[in-house]
Amino acid sequence: MAEFECRLKRYRQLKDLTQEQLAAQVGVRRETIMRLEKAQYNPSLKLAIDISRAVEAPIEELFIFD
Repeated sequence: MAEFECRLKRYRQLKDLTQEQLAAQVGVRRETIMRLEKAQYNPSLKLAIDISRAVEAPIEELFIFD
């Protein structure tokens, strides 16, 4: 799996969303959001797009791949 930096937490907090709220919006468990924020989980393209739309930030700002 490629190494990446995840800026999701910052954008999620700017939208005043909890991990649970964001997870419900994009159809995953809170643990998935937690793992994404810790860069322990590589999101699918669909999930990355859904999250990008939910926090209103470009994918390339949320997930930075080496």
